[in-house]
Amino acid sequence: MTLRVLNLVPNEASRFFTQQVTQLESTGVEQTTLSVPGTRDYADGTTDGRSLLDYVRFGLTASRESFGDYDLVHANYGLTAPPAVLQPNLPSVVSLWGTDLMGRYGWLSQRCARYADAVVVMSDEMATELDASCHVIPHGVDLERFQPADGASSRARLGWRNDARHVLFPYPPERGVKDFPRAERLVEASRRRLPDPVVLHTVSGVPHEDMPTYMNAGDALLLTSTREGSPNAVKEALACNLPVIATAVGDVRERLANVTPSTVSDSDDELVRGLVDVLESGTRSDGRAAARAVSVERSTARLREVYTSLVPGAE
Repeated sequence: MTLRVLNLVPNEASRFFTQQVTQLESTGVEQTTLSVPGTRDYADGTTDGRSLLDYVRFGLTASRESFGDYDLVHANYGLTAPPAVLQPNLPSVVSLWGTDLMGRYGWLSQRCARYADAVVVMSDEMATELDASCHVIPHGVDLERFQPADGASSRARLGWRNDARHVLFPYPPERGVKDFPRAERLVEASRRRLPDPVVLHTVSGVPHEDMPTYMNAGDALLLTSTREGSPNAVKEALACNLPVIATAVGDVRERLANVTPSTVSDSDDELVRGLVDVLESGTRSDGRAAARAVSVERSTARLREVYTSLVPGAE
């Protein structure tokens, strides 16, 4: 039996969403996607720039579409959950990504989760936060695309200096929840302790197929977020053996538990110390082994199991 899924998502171009669609299609899942109209704006780090009217229109479209030939509806992100749980025709799956549960509209995600037939979250931290039963299935990392490569060659492709240390910040600086000012402070503190220049690169809007080059060209990934679910950048860095220095958000501590070198802390002093140690030594991490636990194949198989549990006769 072929599974037919109606996807609801704020932005169908999201990297991990497009990866999810591609992987599920490879297992025989047929999918139709509806996305919220309008443009996305991360200026305040908490909203997506769309109006209430945009979401009302989206909800009406999704409700009409749910009468089509589908087996279930899957809301990806909490703000798309209301039409999924309110439509009376299909089993509903709600996936929460992080800020939709732990941010401004967490109350809406909590309420919708109570009425969904299945809820998926990205981390144990989110599961603890959620007032409903759920499946913990982080977005997976493509281990074929993200793998270690020569650092000098990668830097040459990007035109980066070989006589400097390169720190990656994997988000737009304007997203408040990612706390770019803190990243700047930590890097500036590290500069005062190191003889070589330290360059902070904000890496966003880069084609996904180019991201492994950045991960292999860099000396460290710096994540200073105040909230996360299961940040894909950390898992992709692990797959490339790029050391990670991060705040203790989402599942980051779990992902880095046995990875060396790496640092997870909410203390600026400890984060700076970890960053300096990594940049000074130039050592790559042993993170690839840890990344295998969250491969895209494993995550896809587990999500498909959630689907089949809701559809009689599905395999």
